[in-house]
Amino acid sequence: MQLNLSNIEYTYPAATEPALRGVSATFPKGWTGIVGDNGGGKTTLALLACGLLRPDSGSVSPPLLSLYCPQDATEPPQNLEEFALAYDGHATRLRRNLGIETDWLWRYDTLSGGQQKRLQVACALWAAPDVLAVDEPTNHVDATTRHAISTALLRFGGVGLLVSHDRELLDALCSQCLFVRDGIATMRPGGYTQANDQALIERSSVIHAHEAARREKARIEREAQRRREEASRSSGKRSLNGVGKHDSDARYKKRIAVVSGQDGKAGRLASRMEGRLVGAKEKLAAMRVEKRYDADVWLDAAPSRRKVLLRMGPQTLTLGDVMLSVPALHIGNVDHVGLIGDNGTGKTTLVKRMVSCLPDGTRALYIPQEPDEAQKRAALAALLDLPSGRRGRVLSIVAQLNSDPDRILEGGIVSPGEMRKLMLALGILDEPEIIVMDEPTNHLDLGSTEALERLLAAYPAALLLVSHDAKLVAAATRITWSISRTGDDYLLQVR
Repeated sequence: MQLNLSNIEYTYPAATEPALRGVSATFPKGWTGIVGDNGGGKTTLALLACGLLRPDSGSVSPPLLSLYCPQDATEPPQNLEEFALAYDGHATRLRRNLGIETDWLWRYDTLSGGQQKRLQVACALWAAPDVLAVDEPTNHVDATTRHAISTALLRFGGVGLLVSHDRELLDALCSQCLFVRDGIATMRPGGYTQANDQALIERSSVIHAHEAARREKARIEREAQRRREEASRSSGKRSLNGVGKHDSDARYKKRIAVVSGQDGKAGRLASRMEGRLVGAKEKLAAMRVEKRYDADVWLDAAPSRRKVLLRMGPQTLTLGDVMLSVPALHIGNVDHVGLIGDNGTGKTTLVKRMVSCLPDGTRALYIPQEPDEAQKRAALAALLDLPSGRRGRVLSIVAQLNSDPDRILEGGIVSPGEMRKLMLALGILDEPEIIVMDEPTNHLDLGSTEALERLLAAYPAALLLVSHDAKLVAAATRITWSISRTGDDYLLQVR
């Protein structure tokens, strides 16, 4: 059993450009990752594969029982009641493996986002479709929920399409990945890490080919110019202008040159060079090199002169009905600290306490998990108030984080991911001694996450990073603070 997409083209009714064009792909049993930037056409492709959209041209075959599991978990699955009443072996195993409690099935609206996502995935798997497309199943969930979802999806025996920005999940599940960018799709073998390595090799080859084509175009341009000048001189030689009408010998030589064609040779060569130049220009224009920014944004940043930025004695934080025990903590001027733990364990509460305890005068940049409307308006206003040079610096950093600066300047709705990038770029201008970011990869696509990873890893001062993205934490930090349950309460450990 496999699903085939053949030369798919699709344009949304109000759009001027197609969301997908000329897409052909084969999806065998097992999981295929669908990856790419936000707005690149990933979800559109999944909806077409499941028959929820009809392509303008091309085909999806053969007809199979398909199900799409959406990114938004707030709307109850259509088969939730049937699943709640089912006690067959498959339903029982799904509840056990995904840690679904019995009362969840009857109070969907009151569940947390992670609980809703577990139940949504369970209902999708229990339906046992031939083709299952799941859209961002681990977005905003903690490590425990991510593991449960990954294990459950791994047992699916049909054709699976995984739309995801979760590198760990893509590596764990997928045998191939379809990269979707600007409506064009390219299939590469392996999980995300292997497939992306192949994409980087291809990009490097294209860059070398692009540079060779650019040099060849320049060489042909120089040669074409030389041929044009030579043809012009040759044309002048064939002209009888300036030759006396009684100078029969000179006139005879000119006419012989025209008849023999020797003096026309330069013109024909020039014409052929023009043809080669057109071909060289077309070849260069056809080569698309994916943009990637690797410039150093930390040129003016430096660690604080104080060796220790923050010290906190042992304390206990109240989290509703439970407590979080915190040992003595400190952050040095070049420490990169990753704070990890499941949702609801007090990470954000601890971060806010630490930010409030920073000594007066500390240049700190704190970017919360969900900036409020006042913070968003303040960021946009700050951008517009900057002089042109500093505004250009901010927009350059935004571009390096894989976003279009023009979209932010337009002044319309700025996505949550773009807002975090803008707040980070604005904060960099103040040369912070410490950056504190709470779940910065929420709403970010893979390209943006990798760009942020490179930027934070190179930051020369102190960093406190809260994240469920294990690869980001491993790449950007060197010290880990982990919160785990001990009995009814929670405990932070340094490792």
